[in-house]
Amino acid sequence: MTGPHGSAFSGRVGWGERPAIVVVDLVRAYTEPDGPFALPRPGPAVAATAQLVDAARAGGHPVVWTVVRYSPGLLDGGLFVRKVPALAAFADDAEGGWGELALTPVPGEPVVVKQYASAFFGTSLAATLHASGIDTVIVTGVSTSGCVRATATDALNHGFRPQVVRQACADRTPELHDQNLRDLDAKYADVIDLAETFPHLAS
Repeated sequence: MTGPHGSAFSGRVGWGERPAIVVVDLVRAYTEPDGPFALPRPGPAVAATAQLVDAARAGGHPVVWTVVRYSPGLLDGGLFVRKVPALAAFADDAEGGWGELALTPVPGEPVVVKQYASAFFGTSLAATLHASGIDTVIVTGVSTSGCVRATATDALNHGFRPQVVRQACADRTPELHDQNLRDLDAKYADVIDLAETFPHLAS
C-alpha cells in the first residue's frame, strides 16, 4: 500500500565515491534558435553545464560527451529516424553542422556517438565508465524528456547512481521539463540542484 504522499517513491540512490559527468547531446540543433530541435530557452542549461564541466575538470573527474550521428542514408537510424524525421539533420552528409557541440571538449574527454535516445544503448559508455571506476553519473544536457531521461534510466540499469541536475537540462516546454524531472526523481534518479553538485566535484 502506498501512503497518501507516495512513500513508495521516497528512496534516494545517493552519491558514490567517483562521479563523472555525462553531457547529453548539447549540440547546435537544440541550442541555436534556427536549429531543427531549437529549445525556447537553452542558455541557462548550457551555462549550468559549463559550470559543472569546469568543476569536474578542476576536481579531476571525467567528463563524457554524447552526440547523435548517422551514416548517409540513415540506415543506422532504424525506426527512430522514421518516428522523428528531423533526426536526418544528424546524418554525416547533412548541411548546417547541427550535430556540433555547443561546448568544447578538451583533449582526452570521450565523445560517445549514439543513434538512439539513451547514451548507453549500443555504445561503449558503460564499459568506459566501469573501467574508470565510476559509480555516480551526473547527467546534464537535452532534452529532459528524451535523451536525458533515457540516459538517466539506463545509468540506473547499468549499476550507476544517476544524479540529474535540474538547472543543467532543458526541454521544449517548462511543463515537459518539470514533469519528467518529477517522474525521474520518483523512480529512476536523484534530481538535484546545481549548487548541491559542486561539493561532490571538489578534488
